[in-house]
Amino acid sequence: MPLSRRQFALAGAAFATSPFLTLSPHRARAAAVGDNGLHVQPFFVDSFLDMGEDLTDAKAEDKGLVILFEQRGCPYCKEMHEVNFASQKVRDAILPHFNFVQLDLWGSREVTDFDGEAMEERELARRWGVNFTPTLSFFAKDTEVSGSESGKALEAARLPGYFKPFHFVSMFEFVADGSYKDQNFQRYLQDKFADYEKRGEKPDVW
Repeated sequence: MPLSRRQFALAGAAFATSPFLTLSPHRARAAAVGDNGLHVQPFFVDSFLDMGEDLTDAKAEDKGLVILFEQRGCPYCKEMHEVNFASQKVRDAILPHFNFVQLDLWGSREVTDFDGEAMEERELARRWGVNFTPTLSFFAKDTEVSGSESGKALEAARLPGYFKPFHFVSMFEFVADGSYKDQNFQRYLQDKFADYEKRGEKPDVW
């Protein structure tokens, strides 16, 4: 059953209270932009772009891995950086649970997929079926890598496009707590709202 219009409206306008964190309003801030035109964050991993190694490194820190596809001039990428990543509470919620590697949807740097195949960033994006930005591919910390599967087959979840903070943080929860194994993200959100209603509470307004 899909979210009701009321629930969806609340989600789009909310920055939720959850076991993960309590969120509060903040002002957007300008995000730094690198020479390649992509927004940058100090928490992005300085990677050799070997996906298997990046996940192994994340697991060693008891974390999952997020591969973040962006492109120059993307207004929704800018929104993600200047709203979602600008919030200290968002960062406090997600960074202890995930490492981040940023890729350019049209980039030419060599990337090695989980199955050992090397290719340019843009070829990897096509291989994984990434067509727009931002797209976040999530790999859980308990992902088993056999060396014969590409990232598209191994990802725990995908966040396609820009999502407001409520949905954004909820997706990180969904993967970090292992809920992705038992239900889809839509069901997860429904259960989350049902829990609010059961307690007689509402998400904090964003």
